[in-house]
Amino acid sequence: MAHTCIHWFRKGLRLHDNPALLAALQDCKEIYPVFVLDPHSPVNVNVGINRWRFLIGALKDLDCSLRKLNSRLFVVRGKPEEVFPKLFQEWKVTRLTYEYDTEPFSLCRDKDVVRLAEEHGVEVIFKVSHTLYNIERIIEENNGKAPLTFSRLQTLVKSIGPPRRPVPAPTSQDMKDIKTPCPEQYEQIYGMPKLEQLDQDPERLTVELFPGGEQEALLRLDQHMERKEWVCGFEKPQTSPNSLSPSTTVLSPYMTFGCLSARTFWWRLTDVYQGKKHSQPPVSLHGQLLWREFFYTAGVGIPNFNKMEGNPACTQVDWDSNPEYLAAWTQARTGFPFIDAIMTQLRQEGWIHHLARHAVACFLTRGDLWISWEEGQKVFEELLLDGDWSLNAGNWQWLSASTFFHQYFRVYSPIAFGKKTDKNGDYIKKYLPLLKKFPAQYIYEPWKAPRSVQEAAGCIVGKDYPRPIVDHEVISKKNIQRMKGAYAKRSPHSSKESPSMSKK
Repeated sequence: MAHTCIHWFRKGLRLHDNPALLAALQDCKEIYPVFVLDPHSPVNVNVGINRWRFLIGALKDLDCSLRKLNSRLFVVRGKPEEVFPKLFQEWKVTRLTYEYDTEPFSLCRDKDVVRLAEEHGVEVIFKVSHTLYNIERIIEENNGKAPLTFSRLQTLVKSIGPPRRPVPAPTSQDMKDIKTPCPEQYEQIYGMPKLEQLDQDPERLTVELFPGGEQEALLRLDQHMERKEWVCGFEKPQTSPNSLSPSTTVLSPYMTFGCLSARTFWWRLTDVYQGKKHSQPPVSLHGQLLWREFFYTAGVGIPNFNKMEGNPACTQVDWDSNPEYLAAWTQARTGFPFIDAIMTQLRQEGWIHHLARHAVACFLTRGDLWISWEEGQKVFEELLLDGDWSLNAGNWQWLSASTFFHQYFRVYSPIAFGKKTDKNGDYIKKYLPLLKKFPAQYIYEPWKAPRSVQEAAGCIVGKDYPRPIVDHEVISKKNIQRMKGAYAKRSPHSSKESPSMSKK
């Protein structure tokens, strides 16, 4: 029987290494590649303008690639559970394919759509390709529990073997007998969205440093893989959080949206490493992909992973509620130039270096402001291009010393940490031009500059730029004691084991 298929694009916004798309093309006479746009779904209501722009770029790129195969992308507006029954009937669909997604919201949504498909006699096929491994398989190998250390994850994946090799993108040959019907009115109904239609103001946009899309992702991957020595020597902790151009690959947004397959990245790295001395996980580029896998596994295996309450792996901390401090941190007016520069870069560009994330996350939580990591998680979800549910939740728990990492007495200084890699404060001057005339000795602590220096710099602290909202030396010591108190209340087993999947 020749099928009429919908391939439902969600995250895997690419043609390369898309096994579910290839499954759609088997014994197929008509295919409708669909993206369902629902700006009001719980996962989209908090999304910022840079992320929307990236998504639109990725959809346009995907549409362009599909048109080269005599197909196109249909952007359908609405809730999946409402639009699919209509499409099943209108297009006489017999098969639905999609890439498997492990996030709780997605699993719930997919369960509803699968039920509706079955009611309409539609066959459903899904494939794992957003992660290197089938996450459930890793948990199974660990007796039904998520591993809580990186070394344990490494042991598990070693026993499973290397990730599967990526599958090729479909070709014109694969599509030669398959049609995508497209009456004229479809252009209007299922066309590309504009920012204005998503309640976003294009006037607020700054320069786009990381355009969305598969072609851009593959181009950037190629450029990095040509730097063989850099790839082999890459060690994440040795890269700079405040370099004026990124010191890492910035491929994370492309993997979050699925414009780049993690497996393709893994095997391209394997090719470069072949026969050469190279860095090893956890600090290498292979290591970065395994960290992604680690947090995805935790996100599946630990209940309520993006919350403190009801999360059995997470230390329960009596965080403060302080809207003024939270707003100052979010809006880059803490009075600490290094922190404010990072938060400015995040809002303008949608990306900050991993160690810059360390600095601002520690500052918001256990280091200085004693505000819950869940508040920081929400801000990153809005502003980061690579705001990924599992990684965002996992890293915030790590950096607040709530889960995974327990050396709460190691606190990032909002002054000394940035100086290590940028003594002159060039990064601060770039993102906080108000401070650019301050001499290097005061750029990280402008409040210490004599009045005459502030006047010469054209910036008076307390008037043109805020005073520090806390005294770091005093508050960080107090917070270490508070964290010590939270740890004293933990059950002795809480950091060692995650709950069994069967208990969920």
